[in-house]
Amino acid sequence: MATHTEHNGTGSDPRDAGSGVEMGSGMGGSSAAGAERQHDIVVVGGGAAGLSGALTLARARRSVLVIDAGRPRNAPAGHVHAYLTRDGMPPARLLAEGRAEVSSYGGEFVNATAVAAERVEAGGFRVTLDDGSSVAARRLLLTTGLVDELPDVPGVAERFGRDVLHCPYCHGWEVRDQRIGILATGPLAVHHALLWRQWSTDVTLFLHTSEGLDKDERLSARGITVVAGQVAELEVKDDALTGVRLADGGVVPCQALVVAPRLTAGVLPGLGLETADQEMDGHVVGSRIVADPSGATAVPGVWVAGNVTALADQVIGAAAAGVKAGAAINADLIAEETHKAVVAQARRMPDEAFWDARYGQSSRVWSGNPNAILVREVTGTRPGRALDLGCGEGADAIWLAQRGWRVTGVDISGVALDRAAAEAAVAGVADLVEWERHDLGETFPDGAYDLVSTHFLHSYSDMPRERILRAAAGAVAPGGVLLVVGHADAGPRHPHSDLRLPSADEVLSSLELADGQWEVLVCGEHERIQTGPDGRPAGRTDTVVKVRRLPA
Repeated sequence: MATHTEHNGTGSDPRDAGSGVEMGSGMGGSSAAGAERQHDIVVVGGGAAGLSGALTLARARRSVLVIDAGRPRNAPAGHVHAYLTRDGMPPARLLAEGRAEVSSYGGEFVNATAVAAERVEAGGFRVTLDDGSSVAARRLLLTTGLVDELPDVPGVAERFGRDVLHCPYCHGWEVRDQRIGILATGPLAVHHALLWRQWSTDVTLFLHTSEGLDKDERLSARGITVVAGQVAELEVKDDALTGVRLADGGVVPCQALVVAPRLTAGVLPGLGLETADQEMDGHVVGSRIVADPSGATAVPGVWVAGNVTALADQVIGAAAAGVKAGAAINADLIAEETHKAVVAQARRMPDEAFWDARYGQSSRVWSGNPNAILVREVTGTRPGRALDLGCGEGADAIWLAQRGWRVTGVDISGVALDRAAAEAAVAGVADLVEWERHDLGETFPDGAYDLVSTHFLHSYSDMPRERILRAAAGAVAPGGVLLVVGHADAGPRHPHSDLRLPSADEVLSSLELADGQWEVLVCGEHERIQTGPDGRPAGRTDTVVKVRRLPA
């Protein structure tokens, strides 16, 4: 197989005009590549998917930059087809009109090639261009299309997209009733021959490098001619395909030749995107970037659309995928901006007022289930007195009481404590739980406890967390246990993504435990799956510190 890179325009059908990582066109509202600029979204690839995504986002009043180098994969194709109201339009015209529409809403273009991208520590991404400059974005939409790896037959690459074809829905009508050849390079050649038979009764299957296909009875049943022998080159006269020359010198008349290139996703280096084989009838036909139905990849903040993730999409499908990805990106940005507004509000309000308002927004904030690490670490322990710091709606305290513990549940929110008391009554353990309201930075409950537990004691305000945890250790009775669970790796989609989250070792060190008086039982991390604000499951990492005060 000879590899024909995307900038050679070796796209045989009017699909998404994305062209690997070499995209672009400077037509319509372009801006020169210079110093790094910050945009809401950078779109890499200016084909149907990229332009549709850019249009959707620009109309959502986002700042959008499209990086596009003017080398669309489908440049040789004469017309776009199966695109309602645009059937027969030249691809270049479709893209030019698309750029003009994006520009009319404030979208910008840079005529360049994206060569790499990386996540930056401060958040968002940096995309490096081929001139050495870079641009910054909060989110990325990659519509980098495909690279066609064509059979190594002289003449195929030069005529690909003209009379060397591979998509009947793009070109079948234009070559109807002509002499159509199928170049076999794998077991799917029979499928292709049967498919193209819909457009012509004169179809020839050239076995070329494949063997055994001539024994398929479906070929003779459909009147498809089978020619043995390897194809040496294409015969061309007056810039038109006239025949296929075999290795033995024979020439078979042919006006259109169908090939099956391997379709390889154009991957932008530096992001660690996952690719997967694309199969058809159990045979690998190419590779794609893995994404969910909205185009979201496994890399938070990066979306894909068009042929880079859906190899079979034509222009209209790629355009639709761009719209869907654009809407998903906008929703993700809205969630981030709303979270920041909530955090800003919290930092302006006293903690007590903030948490009362938070709990007052709905009848239940948390799941109502005890934290999994508490269950894991306490199950089988003999009940005693327990202190639950930051008890919220009381799920942990109620679970402990149901197992015989006498519990003091503490929280800053009176709304949460009232709700917890009501849940305890329903659970039949009201007599085993006392609820106390404390701002733990100011006051702390009295007494000594066999178990002191705190889960996710994080706050947007200047809460003295380390001092509170030292007070928690001080409340542990001889022989008792302190269990501290916190977020370790919030990730960009989690509400605590802008907080300083200490490691388990840092938490243990901050407790300042006296030498010889404590035993470290657990100091490490716990992996779990949690549904994020966007509704998608994602991996989470928590820190777990469990220490026991030695008996006197």
